[in-house]
Amino acid sequence: MQKRRSIFLGLVACCLVTTFIACKKEAKNAATDVTAAQDNTMAESNYNDATNMVDASAALGANFTFRTETGQNVARIEDVLGGCATVVVDSTSTPRKITINFGATDCSCPDGRKRRGKIIATWMGRYRDANTVITIGFENYFVNNNQIMGTHTTTNLGLNTAGNLVYKIEVKGSIVKANGGTITWNSTRFREWTAGATTPLNILDDAYSITGIANGTTAAGATYTISITQPLVRKMSCAFFESGKIELTPTGGAAWTLDYGNTGCDANASVSVAGLSYDITLF
Repeated sequence: MQKRRSIFLGLVACCLVTTFIACKKEAKNAATDVTAAQDNTMAESNYNDATNMVDASAALGANFTFRTETGQNVARIEDVLGGCATVVVDSTSTPRKITINFGATDCSCPDGRKRRGKIIATWMGRYRDANTVITIGFENYFVNNNQIMGTHTTTNLGLNTAGNLVYKIEVKGSIVKANGGTITWNSTRFREWTAGATTPLNILDDAYSITGIANGTTAAGATYTISITQPLVRKMSCAFFESGKIELTPTGGAAWTLDYGNTGCDANASVSVAGLSYDITLF
């Protein structure tokens, strides 16, 4: 009897150990799955870039083609959009309109990404006046073969108590990934213009602080919510967020922290969850 009891307890212990190892392995696999963080970063970056490029184009107030025009201001804009983009600014019609056309084939841009297609923005009133609403759309627009789609609305909220312009940016977007699957991304952001507002023709000295919330679905179908816990800092002289933190919570899962670091302009960030940390690249 005692021998049977020992065998039974041994089998139970073995099952418990096996279950523990399996659960631990499953938890580790879940913790190391950075898909949600990577998909969110892709959306965050591409929709923010669309805002930056429209802002850059609005500063010109004239029609030109980067292939042929020369001059100090054009060179600065070219640093943002690349040498094969064509910009048309219609500041007389109602509504006013900006078309940024990267062409039908890939255009290599200064940030290392390849773009094709069009970004189209329309607005009523003066672009930088309070209460002006800018609507951005996309026409066959691809970044590194990922198709960017959706609606992007920016409302100029005027000056805050610090004397900086603040824009409310609402996105209802989707991205068809080049390697399969579709990301959905909905966000409400507040974008404070912290530097460079007094030199509108010198875009590369502009800097922004971004706060807000979002939610999305990964290409694999997993849902998540987002909250910016430390303002994201973006300088127009850099292709990436230079600092800031995002808390990402998968539905039914543990919260992640996406940290853009504080090492300046680089493509590096880290994701941490449950005491574990993993490095990711922001492309």
